[in-house]
Amino acid sequence: MTLTFELDPKVDTALREGIVALWADVSNAGGAVGFVPPVTADDIRPELARHLAAMDAGRTRLLVGRDADGAVAATAFLALNAHRLMAHWLWLYTVMVHPRHQGKGYGRELMDAAAAAARGIDGIEAIRLTCRGGTGADRFYGSCGYKEVGRVPDAIRVADGDDRDDIIMLLPLGTV
Repeated sequence: MTLTFELDPKVDTALREGIVALWADVSNAGGAVGFVPPVTADDIRPELARHLAAMDAGRTRLLVGRDADGAVAATAFLALNAHRLMAHWLWLYTVMVHPRHQGKGYGRELMDAAAAAARGIDGIEAIRLTCRGGTGADRFYGSCGYKEVGRVPDAIRVADGDDRDDIIMLLPLGTV
């Protein structure tokens, strides 16, 4: 069983709420996607609104993966660079697979779909992302072909006394 991916879907109420639910479930399961548990849908909505505003402005694109039942099972946001000297690469943000689908290979499917989507954007040569140290995400992204290109020690404060590295990773699209 695999996911069905769509780039730039029409964002209606059902999709919006599906993303909010996914984001809350991933966060509450300990996923490093901008929040620390516990979170509610109301905590997530303002951040999603910022992503949607960037989409409306043409700066961000949404990749959605749906499971066999049509439910939102995975997402990633591809953010284009506005700076003319950095327009040849994009950022990958809010990479999520629903916890009920962990271990099924959907994370790798999502990363492959994100790379394919980026290759389809004129002029894009690489993808950058950041991940929170101490989660193992850097090992996962490494297994998908990303290389660590930078690390800022203790840049992410998860809680008092729990600071994590901000790990910067790069996938050159010509080599994968």
